Amino acid sequence: MRFTKSIPNIFTLGNLFCGFLSIGYAANGQYKNAAILILIGMMLDSMDGRLARMLKADSALGKELDSLADIVTFGVAPSFLVYYTYFYQFGLIGMMIAGLFPLFGAYRLARFNISSNKSSQNYFVGVPITAAGGILALLTLFGEWIPNIITTVLFTSLCFLMVSKVRIPSLKDVPLPKYGTIVTVFLGCALYIIFKGTYGSFPYLIYIATPLYITYLAYRFVKGRNKNSLN
Repeated sequence: MRFTKSIPNIFTLGNLFCGFLSIGYAANGQYKNAAILILIGMMLDSMDGRLARMLKADSALGKELDSLADIVTFGVAPSFLVYYTYFYQFGLIGMMIAGLFPLFGAYRLARFNISSNKSSQNYFVGVPITAAGGILALLTLFGEWIPNIITTVLFTSLCFLMVSKVRIPSLKDVPLPKYGTIVTVFLGCALYIIFKGTYGSFPYLIYIATPLYITYLAYRFVKGRNKNSLN
């Protein structure tokens, strides 16, 4: 029973470990694999909360651990990724600019944790750091087709949107996992590349991300059908 209660925290720690590995891969020049690790972290992040509710294992420890994991995987790791792939050419100024992303993300997480209206099911106040980090990962993953100016504009915009009061639809009613749209677009592009015969040059971690995500989609589909049959 005690192990069952710990399962959501194991997924959260897996999310945190993905962030750590992403930083290491980026430092070694494997930028695409570093980006995929952030996307894998998104999958694990979307699973831990649902597992906690399903297993009735919600805890204050799990909530705090989730925030700490998010700031590493979706704050620090994407900022390193953007620095190593683009901002490095600006030297110290580039590093300072890249460092703004986790600062804004940490503020957004702290504000969310103490907010009194977290229970809203229809929208988020400000862009969630998970979505912002995932967008930066996608920009890096397909960076050869995206002009640097677009990366710069999106990076700056996401920093301010995270701490803004803009209401962002939560998409909870969409029949996809949380943040699933971003990952689904990524996997669609990856499958197209594989279909075109260029899979040999694609980062090998795609072969871990794809079955993990398909398994999760299958789990969500079966769970949704069971819920509808009970109603």
